[in-house]
Amino acid sequence: MIDLYYWPTPNGHKITMFLEETGLDYRIVPVDISAGDQFKPDFLAFSPNNRMPAIIDHKPSDGGEAVTVFESGAILTYLAEKTGRFLPSDLRGRKQVMEWLFWQVGGLGPMAGQNHHFATYAPEKLPYAIKRYVNETNRLYGVMDRQLAKNAFLAGPDYSIADMAAYPWVVPYERQGQRLEDFPHLKRWFEAIAARPATKAAYAKAEPLQSRPAVTDAGKSILFNQTAASVANAAR
Repeated sequence: MIDLYYWPTPNGHKITMFLEETGLDYRIVPVDISAGDQFKPDFLAFSPNNRMPAIIDHKPSDGGEAVTVFESGAILTYLAEKTGRFLPSDLRGRKQVMEWLFWQVGGLGPMAGQNHHFATYAPEKLPYAIKRYVNETNRLYGVMDRQLAKNAFLAGPDYSIADMAAYPWVVPYERQGQRLEDFPHLKRWFEAIAARPATKAAYAKAEPLQSRPAVTDAGKSILFNQTAASVANAAR
């Protein structure tokens, strides 16, 4: 059994996509990030960056005591190695998947996240910031489109954890100021992943949590005004 500490964000969706693809037994433990659940001491004990997702694997492959993993890219790698799926075992195939996984966690996710923040959540609309992150998201979509012109998936001919990592960050493309029609190879890839039964099942798991009320001003303060001191105080 795997406990998945989760909220329906792009990083959360990555993990449910993998778990649904592989059929691993798991249960969702909601972490309401706008209510401050990520600062609870029992969560910080195994997710020290006060971010979800995180997992507890109660049946690790070495047969030992439970294993905890935080950070979505690390979780995907851990689960791929546990199951032997969606991460090639050969040197070159593994290298390429890891390149695109790191590209997502270091590039597409952070840049699209800033795009969301300044376009949607920032109390003051700053044209420079909005343009900066919309343009950078556009550039990154172009990187994917060029790669997908040569390959069925980001890291080659086979679906992998690199695709699971990137897909949820493309789902809100309209909110990011992008048009999939401008990126035909990316559009083909996006539609293929959206049609997978496991993708549909993963997003269905999010629906009960997405029906909760919109983020309040207090919730935005929790999410967007964190410092070392505020995190320490919230965790007490």
